Amino acid sequence: MELFDFLFAGPPLMATLAGLFILLGIAAIANFVVKRVLLRLIHRIAGFISQRKSEDLEKHSVISRLANVVPAIIIITGIGLVPHLPASLTTIIHNVTSAFIVLTIALSISAALDLVNTLYNRRPDAAHKPIKGYIQVLKIAIFAVTTILIIATLIDKSPLILLSGLGAMAAVLMLVFQDTLLSLVASIQISSSDMVRVGDWIEMPQLNADGDVIDIALHTVKIQNWDKTITTVPTRRLINDPFKNWRGMREAGGRRIKRAIYVDQTSIHFMTDEEKAHLQKFTLLKDYLGAKENELMEWNKKIGESANDAVNTRRLTNIGTFRAYVKRYLETSSRVRQDMTQLVRQLSPGPTGLPIEIYCFTNTTVWAEYEGTQSDIFDHLYSILPEFGLRAYQQPSGADLQNIAIKTG
Repeated sequence: MELFDFLFAGPPLMATLAGLFILLGIAAIANFVVKRVLLRLIHRIAGFISQRKSEDLEKHSVISRLANVVPAIIIITGIGLVPHLPASLTTIIHNVTSAFIVLTIALSISAALDLVNTLYNRRPDAAHKPIKGYIQVLKIAIFAVTTILIIATLIDKSPLILLSGLGAMAAVLMLVFQDTLLSLVASIQISSSDMVRVGDWIEMPQLNADGDVIDIALHTVKIQNWDKTITTVPTRRLINDPFKNWRGMREAGGRRIKRAIYVDQTSIHFMTDEEKAHLQKFTLLKDYLGAKENELMEWNKKIGESANDAVNTRRLTNIGTFRAYVKRYLETSSRVRQDMTQLVRQLSPGPTGLPIEIYCFTNTTVWAEYEGTQSDIFDHLYSILPEFGLRAYQQPSGADLQNIAIKTG
């Protein structure tokens, strides 16, 4: 005699309901014991090892998901002992519960992979070699296999029968997972060539993306722009489209200044003795003026009597002296990198004046500090221009034209 027939020798329906009630009760008790006792014990043991690891286990629900298998196993084992339950219903319950177990195990593996990714991201070199894309590929494979096993379990057929039909669906699957395959290849290329890391500042003008990379996944890369908006870029676009990565600037520890002062060309002239005497007061120019005067004197001696006429001689210019002053100013600045390129050069003159370009690197890559350093340099240079008899070029405005009209009567 079956167990439940022995316990409930009454009407078949009452025996069946009583058997189901007892089975569900045992499953509920097992679920309570596993989740309230065993899980707490496991988390407590993990807490002794590392409080952070215990929090990670609880956050990703790895063990709690797996614990759902216990009551399901009890139901599968005991459903056949319920008296007077139709065989077809027993089979359905058995298959559905088996499918639930397969799904639960798959979800637990997925949670475990998330936990692996979380632990990996705490490594110092995690930003250099992110594994999130590979984790997502594994999840896709796991859930693909899970889907086949669940279908096979529900219809009570061998999974091999379903797998045998996949060959004919290969072309369809390739089409469905085209983006995934392309993204996988792109992720491998990005990771292997170290093109992009989380935290890199990249620019992709064609996609209106300009900011820090905050996430690299299988299909997408998230970029937080400087206005705090988020641009989501398909991973494969980083392979197919050009983009600028500012990581090299940050690693070098210096950010480039490349800006020009436009000098009014009508203010450029040879310096008079009074102007030379005035500039001798500048500490930054003493060595330059002395060396330049000796150089010009030696050159002018070589031309003999022709030197009596000033048009035949070489003379100091205010624009050349200004360039020398800017060069010395950069060389003595504590906020300019002295081990990187420094240039003060003339560019081709144009309708907006003669460009004197300053090319150097700051000793910081922090945006606000960089802008402050750059502004301080040009504040000083614009302010000191009149000391050299030079004027910055500015297109005539309404006030300029009004002053001209007043002067001309």
